[in-house]
Amino acid sequence: MNGQTNPVIYWSMLVYENWMIYLGVTSQGLCYVGSQNQPFDELADWAKTHFPGSALLPDDEACRPYRTELTEYFQGVRKSFTVPFDVHGTPFQLAVWNALSEIPYGQTQTYTDIAHRIKRSNAVRAVGAAIGANPLLITIPCHRVIGKSGSLTGYRGGLEMKTRLLELEKVSSAVGRRTLHA
Repeated sequence: MNGQTNPVIYWSMLVYENWMIYLGVTSQGLCYVGSQNQPFDELADWAKTHFPGSALLPDDEACRPYRTELTEYFQGVRKSFTVPFDVHGTPFQLAVWNALSEIPYGQTQTYTDIAHRIKRSNAVRAVGAAIGANPLLITIPCHRVIGKSGSLTGYRGGLEMKTRLLELEKVSSAVGRRTLHA
């Protein structure tokens, strides 16, 4: 973990409209974005598994830049994130998460598309598992992955959250296109 043992995870809650989302941040960057309206236990359980022995300390100031960028995203004015991430996974997971980060705002791809992108065409199920392990909802946009038939499929944050994020991006993209052609 970047040469650190048991890094402190600073946390804060992002509240936007009727959503409450816990964020986790290390000194290296954003390490966790929770599901909407889930209890603190979701973050605590994740930290126990992925950062065993790390202290969880509330710190709104340390989390401020991350809350700001996510709020801007929810407001439809931010399409990508500039804050640093502190994400750890297997080489396969990291390849999948990097591929997710390349899906353009307002667009979707299938699990098969991601498998092809990482040159592992026969690993569609493994791609799904790696997507499910993504610790950074929204910021690593796993919500942009849909089933081959175009159907919405599983999402750690729940299908309601996935639907709302896709609608937000569709609406924001449409507003942007109208503005450009006005």
